[in-house]
Amino acid sequence: MALAAHPTPHDAPPAAPAPLRATRGERAVCAGLALAAFALLGISLWLDPSPAGVGTHQALGMPACGWMQGFNFPCPTCGMTTAFSLAAHGSLLASAYVQPMGFVLAVGTAATALVCTHVALTGSRLGHVLGARLTPRVLLVLGILALLAWGWKVALVRGFVPPLGSMQ
Repeated sequence: MALAAHPTPHDAPPAAPAPLRATRGERAVCAGLALAAFALLGISLWLDPSPAGVGTHQALGMPACGWMQGFNFPCPTCGMTTAFSLAAHGSLLASAYVQPMGFVLAVGTAATALVCTHVALTGSRLGHVLGARLTPRVLLVLGILALLAWGWKVALVRGFVPPLGSMQ
């Protein structure tokens, strides 16, 4: 009685190779993301950043921040619109000073616009390569940075660090 041979790893079928180009669907998604990112940056450029470091969003018809009105305490996203607007105007240091996480997100939005445009136009797999780098650890670090940026904004509002206008 012959024993059946057990399959070895050498007998396993080869894995399908990764496609060399982005699919039509991936390219369409990237085109949509690029348009959204460019729209956000365009609106940020259109806005005049508030010299106070907060309140730029009110030019879009939004109300003043309820946290600031009720508690004289900034919300976690306080100054993000101002930071985006400053970054879009090329004032990168001022953007980072006003709201560090807003600066990081503005730069990330610009990078997204460029990478997604490249993928949509060329079919490059660059989006996959960069997307694979967005690990839970990276997201945790971004979350911690967001909390630290909020702490910085609280320090600015409370007067523990000088306001941006006094630095120029």
